[in-house]
Formats: sequence, structure tokens, C-alpha cells
Amino acid sequence: MSEIPKWFERKFDLSFRVDLYPNVLARLRGAPTRLEELVLGIPSGVLTRKSGQSWSAQENAGHLLDVEPLWLARVDDYLAEVETLTTADLSNRKTHEANHNANPIEAILSGFRKMRLALVDRAGQLEPALYSRTALHPRLKIADAAGGPFVLCGGT
Repeated sequence: MSEIPKWFERKFDLSFRVDLYPNVLARLRGAPTRLEELVLGIPSGVLTRKSGQSWSAQENAGHLLDVEPLWLARVDDYLAEVETLTTADLSNRKTHEANHNANPIEAILSGFRKMRLALVDRAGQLEPALYSRTALHPRLKIADAAGGPFVLCGGT
């Protein structure tokens, strides 16, 4: 059995042809539905159960909502042709302070859907020439192509 690598040990290849961006947008658009399918119908006590210091399933769902503004900011970064992308809060302060377990899962899902669809709408309006722009990823210190903010869970 293989072990899932820790988030910051994962590698993401964001180099793909421009003609594949509609597929990427379709995957992004479908993320709220996939998340809903995973959590709806699961008892609240199960969704909010924590194991040690790790987040509960509901807190993980809330974290997706919490980081969604980062992707929108990075789209704006590419439009503005900045040198370095907006930095993520690697301490995840927003998620730790949000108390997602105290909120209904439906509110988290609704918020995520709204934010994700705003990203997809914004990204869908971009000119294909934008996809060749690069900016420095603030943590990795490598040039990140414009596909970076459009890839679901594409690294912070």
C-alpha cells in the first residue's frame, strides 16, 4: 500500500497545452459537486470528528472555502503581470480561526460553490494568450505558468 505524500512534498506538473484549459475549467467547475457528494448525508458527528491534531473532514471542506480567494487573487496577479504571485498563508490561520465544525456543512458547501464558480467564470473569460504568462511562485521560487491558479489544488 502506498502512502499519500504530505502536501508540501507533492509535485505538480502544470505544463499542458492551451487547448486543454477547457478541461481544466470543467474539473474546477465540478469540484463543488464532487465535494458535496463526499460529505452530504454523512452524520455531523462523523464530519466533525478529529483525529489528534489533524483537521476533521468538515474543517478540510472549510479550508477549501478559505483558500479560494487565493486563486482569484492569483488570476488578478497574472492579469496585472506581477513578478511574484500572491503569497498563501501557510499557517492556515483563517481555517484555524473559522471554527468550521460549529457551522452547518451546507453553509460551507454553499460558500465554496459560490467562490469556485466565481473563479471559473473569471478564468473562462481570459484570453488564451494569458496562459503563457509566468510569475514567480512565492514559496517554490520557480516560474509558475498562468495555469497555476486554475488547477484544482495546484499547490499553495
